[in-house]
Amino acid sequence: MTMMSANDVTIIGAGPAGIAAAVQLRRYGLDPLVLEAQRVGGLLWNAHRVENYLGFPSGISGHELVELFQRQLETWSVPVFFEEVRRLSFSDGLFRIETDRVRISRFVIVATGTQPVRAEIAASLRSSEIRERIFYEVYPLLGIRAKKIVIMGAGDAAFDYALNLAARDNDIAILHRSAEIKALPLLQARACMIPKIAYYGDTKLVDIKLACDELQLKCANRTQKFAIRADYLLLALGRRPRLDFLDARLPVEELSHRGRLYFAGDVQNDRYRQTAIAVGDGLRAAMQICERLDQREAL
Repeated sequence: MTMMSANDVTIIGAGPAGIAAAVQLRRYGLDPLVLEAQRVGGLLWNAHRVENYLGFPSGISGHELVELFQRQLETWSVPVFFEEVRRLSFSDGLFRIETDRVRISRFVIVATGTQPVRAEIAASLRSSEIRERIFYEVYPLLGIRAKKIVIMGAGDAAFDYALNLAARDNDIAILHRSAEIKALPLLQARACMIPKIAYYGDTKLVDIKLACDELQLKCANRTQKFAIRADYLLLALGRRPRLDFLDARLPVEELSHRGRLYFAGDVQNDRYRQTAIAVGDGLRAAMQICERLDQREAL
């Protein structure tokens, strides 16, 4: 690993929270180090339509909003380094951030968002041919057309994914093991208006097979067993904070109380995963850090 000199502020994650923090820090004249494991924009790549982010009265697609965020980073000359953080620790008054190199920082904003809840559906998932057709995010599928896709889940994400994929001439089946739909009534109503989206409530996925170059999903409800054929399976079973890189000995509460460590965006917001909330979190974290620097407190 290569050691680098200490940075004032390191932001881990370049979703809405991380971008907002970076722009605000640049406005204060600081040069934050932004680290991102995959791509700028976070879960906005999954969003079919963002309708509650102020300034866009007709709504805006997640992809378009990401492009605007990227342009704002460029306007403020904020580079993003595509490095996966494998470990975050703290010693001798400084954070140690391990990627393929070691970086040192005085302040850290964790804006890593969430990762999907994974599920082992059947022993057949050991087959690589089947696993290659199973996804936990929608954005890898946005380039496909005229395919059959099964989505498991009944929350906002599942219905938003269905609307997104159906708009690309795909046939969608939504499966949910419960009879209760948790998605916004607005999303449910829109899905009901699209013939290419079918919903199967109170239905369990029992097994998956691959035959004739298609997935055969064996399903069951209270009255019958049946099969659904699909090209792909998309699981939308919930999300959890992406925090597996935190060192077990990291004194999170102490460092947060001292104003050295901040969590912003979906990584801390449970079910309140909204772009506007994430942006506000990132902005607040940046302002609080700048206040600490201005106060010249002993670190």
